[in-house]
Amino acid sequence: MNTPRNSPNSGGFFDLPVLIERIRAYEDQMTASDFWNDQNKANKLIKELKSLKAVVEPLKEAEKRVADARELLDLAEGDADMEAQIEVESGLLAPIVAKLEIQVLLNGQYDNCNALLNLNSGAGGTESCDWTSMLFRMYTRWAENKGFKVEVYDVLDGEEAGIKNVAIRIEGDKAYGYLRAEKGVHRLVRISPFDANKRRHTSFASVDVIPEIDDDVEIEINPDDLKVDVFRSSGPGGQSVNTADSAVRITHIPTGFVTSSQVERSQLQNKARCMRVLKAKLFELRQQELDSKLAAESGQKQKIEWGSQIRSYVMQPYQLVKDHRTEAETGNVAKVMDGDIDMFIEAFLKMKV
Repeated sequence: MNTPRNSPNSGGFFDLPVLIERIRAYEDQMTASDFWNDQNKANKLIKELKSLKAVVEPLKEAEKRVADARELLDLAEGDADMEAQIEVESGLLAPIVAKLEIQVLLNGQYDNCNALLNLNSGAGGTESCDWTSMLFRMYTRWAENKGFKVEVYDVLDGEEAGIKNVAIRIEGDKAYGYLRAEKGVHRLVRISPFDANKRRHTSFASVDVIPEIDDDVEIEINPDDLKVDVFRSSGPGGQSVNTADSAVRITHIPTGFVTSSQVERSQLQNKARCMRVLKAKLFELRQQELDSKLAAESGQKQKIEWGSQIRSYVMQPYQLVKDHRTEAETGNVAKVMDGDIDMFIEAFLKMKV
């Protein structure tokens, strides 16, 4: 089974006949009797097909509305009712064009990949752990609202409340393309629910995002460089609690990268999850080293964004969420914490262009 190489973000993005022909090519391959013989290739093709349709459907609608508007313009000739209808058509076209614009901006090499997120609490004990759990809920709600699949790989609860750190996988169309905008330090200002004196506290949590790379990407990992630890999965208890030592933690000694998984009942499955994340981390490191080398050769200075404060969420004494990179802001903090973060993501993508 041969998969067409071009993605919807490659050349001919707005060439509707070309995109439709690619969709037909994918659909023809799906009818082959041996389509599911290689599940990895089959899943990649289905994912690419969804991406193409996500572009073609609004593009078809946009072209139809443009054609309708042109016909109305030809008929208008000073007719006030016709001109009012043209205004309506223009208003309906604007959100479609905005949606297509975002699709154009999601054109990075790995934007179509699933995303691997790591949320880590900063200094501040229970306050920061609670903030990390709030961010975890925010990203989970965002993913669910888009119809994406969320898997928790590993979680370490705070001593009193919240989460110290959590590793999650978000599977969906261009998940990494969207979520790469979230990489950085997130700051919370609020009256602490854990402070009997009701004082205002500032908490920090970091968000790291890397793309989940395909299995056909070659990353050599020397088994001698790995330290593998197994331990008993933690959990709230109950009848289905895992009593076997099936949780796995893998340390890559040369880099110090640590990955762990405890969500599967099988030690082999947890190890496979760990290796998938480790492979993605090593791939990202290789890309960063290449980018740094190219920048050094061209005399460019790399802007280090990791560790910088990218966004503030203020709950007291006023309500405001502000992204410090793009200046995008909103006073509806509750809506943001419920997963409505697209305005910040879209502003980041536009800023990068």
